[in-house]
Order: sequence, then C-alpha cells, then structure tokens
Amino acid sequence: MKNKLLALGVSGAVLAALCCFTSLLPIVLTALGLSGLIGVLYKDAILLPILAGFLIFTGYALWRQKKQR
Repeated sequence: MKNKLLALGVSGAVLAALCCFTSLLPIVLTALGLSGLIGVLYKDAILLPILAGFLIFTGYALWRQKKQR
C-alpha cells in the first residue's frame, strides 16, 4: 500500500508539473475534443494548487514509509 501512495503522489506531481510548465494540457484537451475547457483549466490558479497538493501527498507517503521502518 505504501508504494502505491508514493507512486500516485509522484506520478500526479509529474503530470501536474508537465501541465503547468509545458503545453501538454492544451494538446491533450484538443485531442480529446475538449478544447473549450482550455480557458478554464489552463490557469495558474488551478494548476499550481493541484501541483502543491500532489507534492504534499508525496511528502506524506514518504513520511509514512519512513515512520513504518
């Protein structure tokens, strides 16, 4: 279970960072036919808190893994 939490946190943080700092999100939304959501989702007010949340989640998973040893 602890490895799943860490994997989820790291993968979510990497995906959020890619969407924040590259043009991955508009490409994916356009490919899915959801280009109307680009104006709503492609903002720092939404993407940066998601990135921070996944980084906190990763930190919690690492803390929990270290505590169990």
